[in-house]
Amino acid sequence: MRLFTTTALALALAVPAFAQDKPGEGVTVRPILPTQIEEHLQHLVLFRALEDLGYTIAPPNEAEYQTIHLAVGAGDADFTAVSWDVLHDAFFQEAGGEAVMTKVGTLIDGAVQGYMVDKASYDAGVTDLSMLKDPEVAKRFDADGDGKADLAGCIPGWGCERVIETHLDALGLRDTVAHNQGAYPAMIADAMARLQNGGSIIYYTWVPYWVAGELVPGKDAEWISVPEGTPLPDGSTANTVYNGKNLGFAVDSIRVVARNDFLEANPAARALFETAKMDINDISAEALRIKNGEDKPGDLQRHADEWIAAHQAEYDAWLAAARAAAN
Repeated sequence: MRLFTTTALALALAVPAFAQDKPGEGVTVRPILPTQIEEHLQHLVLFRALEDLGYTIAPPNEAEYQTIHLAVGAGDADFTAVSWDVLHDAFFQEAGGEAVMTKVGTLIDGAVQGYMVDKASYDAGVTDLSMLKDPEVAKRFDADGDGKADLAGCIPGWGCERVIETHLDALGLRDTVAHNQGAYPAMIADAMARLQNGGSIIYYTWVPYWVAGELVPGKDAEWISVPEGTPLPDGSTANTVYNGKNLGFAVDSIRVVARNDFLEANPAARALFETAKMDINDISAEALRIKNGEDKPGDLQRHADEWIAAHQAEYDAWLAAARAAAN
């Protein structure tokens, strides 16, 4: 009897310990990712953390940002880790907002976006977007001979296209600026080729991304300002000043957005999302590796493994906070 009692007690103690270590056991999580693989790193790191907590990750779907928010809001996905707090807020609200989902934690801080021109153009005096209202200034950036500046812009569905379109209307730039909206990597590659051939370029870009590592601000290109008071879409307001310059886009952060019912049922996952943080420079550095050819699924997984190994103490603290929340 004593042996039976001791064995039973040991088993009874072991089960709660296992449950505490793997609070997500038996739960399948349905993530949704952007089509841009440069933003998969944060997802892959969170997938690993969720798996370490016992969760099963369903094969993720991919979509553009507006559709991502609609999928979470409609219950077709449980979470995404690529919601820009200000830029994508309209998408968040249109998809149901706080009634069905929550912005959880701040995964990546200090995200910025705006317009840049080549250094020679900046030094020649093209320092503000409104200057392109002058046809002679706009002609400097004309790549196809139509007399308009060719702005390498933003793909529809990203959110940034709404900001650019609002700026073009507010500043009266429709007659002098063409907002090109093709595949962004192709557009920026074309712009970089023109610059190498002695041309002038104007382009929309953002950080975290690899472009700032190739067209280095202050060396190859410069951020240009947007006149103070230039509106944002839908009359929204936000801090648009970065390093003393009004970029015309909100200084932003990238957050996890998850369904409320998923968060309520999974306090460990919620605590993970609340605790997890990644340095914006790590995201940009990985994007440059992708641009330089490390773009296969195995490469992306290796990048995530290397990030975790380099930040093991932080990563372990995320797991500890998640497991504590599950008790």
